[in-house]
This record gives sequence, C-alpha cells and structure tokens, in this order.
Amino acid sequence: MRAVDIILKKRNRGELDREEIEFFIRGMVSGEIPDYQASAWLMAVWFNGLNQRETVDLTRAMLYSGETIDLSEVEGFKVDKHSTGGVGDKTSLVVGPLVAAAGLKLAKMSGRGMGHSGGTLDKLLSFEGFKYEISQKKFLRVINQCGMAIIGQSKNLVPADKILYSLRDVTGTVDQMSLIASSIMSKKLAAGADAIVLDVKTGRGAFMANPDDAFELARIMVDIGKSMGRKVQAIITDMEQPLGNTVGNILEVKEAIETLRGKGPKDLLEVCLELAGSLLVMGG
Repeated sequence: MRAVDIILKKRNRGELDREEIEFFIRGMVSGEIPDYQASAWLMAVWFNGLNQRETVDLTRAMLYSGETIDLSEVEGFKVDKHSTGGVGDKTSLVVGPLVAAAGLKLAKMSGRGMGHSGGTLDKLLSFEGFKYEISQKKFLRVINQCGMAIIGQSKNLVPADKILYSLRDVTGTVDQMSLIASSIMSKKLAAGADAIVLDVKTGRGAFMANPDDAFELARIMVDIGKSMGRKVQAIITDMEQPLGNTVGNILEVKEAIETLRGKGPKDLLEVCLELAGSLLVMGG
C-alpha cells in the first residue's frame, strides 16, 4: 500500500476502505507520510468528500493514533462540550462552571483558534502563567477537586488530529465537513466523557454559514458519537453576529466572568443555559 495510491483514489472520487484510512493516518503520525502528501490528501478530500462510513473510520483511526484518557477515577457523570467556533464565542468558560456547580464533572480537551475564531485555550492564555499541558494524573485530580478541568492536546493525545489540524489551517481545507467532524469527535471521544453536547454555529461568523450545512455537520457528529457508544446531542446556534458584547481573548474572559456573576449579555446567557441544560438532562 502506498500513500500516493490513496491520494489518487480519493482524487478520482473513489471510496477509501478502513485499512487505507488507517494506513494513511499511521504513516502520517510516524512521519513516513510527509506533510506534502497529507496536504494533497486533504485537498482531495475537500473536493470529493468522505461518506459517513469513511468519516467514522477516519475518526476511529485518529482517536486511536495515540493515547486516550481514562476517566474511571473521576467520581460521578463525566461530560464534555464543544463549539464549532465563532466570533465572541466564550461559552465554554461559562458552561463548565455551571454544570460543575450542579454536580456534573466536565472533562474538556480544547484547541487553539483556527481560521477567524479564537479557541478556548487562546482565551485562557490571557491569564499569565496559565499552562494547558498537564499530566493526566493532575487532570483527573483537578476534575475530582473542582468539578471541571480544561486542558490542551498533549503530543500523545490524538496526534493525528494535531497534524491535520495545523495543515488544514494553511491549506484552505478548514471548512470540509467530514474533516471538521472527525477532528472534533476524535478529540471528544479521546477525552473519555460519558456525554457530549455540540454547539454547532451557523451564520456569517461561523464556518457553516448555511443553516442546512450546520444541521448536516451536527448529524454527522451525532452519528459518529452514537456509533461509538456515547450520548451526544447537538444544538444549532446563531452566529449571524458576534456572541455577547466583546471580541478578543482577554475581553471575552472578563465577559464570561461577568456572565457567571449574573451580569452578562442576554444572548450569551441564553446559549450557555441551553448547552448546560442539555448536559444536565443527559447526566440525569
């Protein structure tokens, strides 16, 4: 099996089997398949897409490309949330403390910003000295003590996604649905939560500007999660204009804190309560 044959097959609109996808992901992580071939494959996928079975197989291959987190030492029901990103989206900083205060355990692995949207880690780096790469042992201890923890991807957690994530950002392939879905769900599944809520943004400030595309992305991700035995819900939320009143990492952190104090903007509060409510229902 050769990487170039897999690239050509997808370029020519062929359907990749599970072995071909796993071979390509393994080779990419080991360094045997270089970035330029991975970039060519990404562009072939962008033009010709992946079907549902290919997308599930890609997610599974990415998920098991490295370590996964075992949350069995965490007491209680473990949850996670993800947003597809948008301008002014600081919901994780509000939803996490809300559900932790209500008795759930939030175990979240976050990424840096991609495209025009800032990531949760970018916002948290507003705090001087903040470290998002900690050991799994410390991650579990913090969740048990505080009810929640947010970490970044370490080298050993879903390394395939880390490679593809950075390549997508510089190859014009950020907005391909199967690549978005597999990236999100491989990280979410690797983080080990019992239930996941997905905030899928639609509008001019989102990657999925068209509502139909947002619903399709949500469907793909929910199907992936259910196929791997997890509780997953998706909520489509509006990104026709920035969420809340502030844009910019440190400003968004301040607004999130104000929202937790009951003084935040109405639109941000509404979205956060909807997301938190879904997690609480799934958590019983």
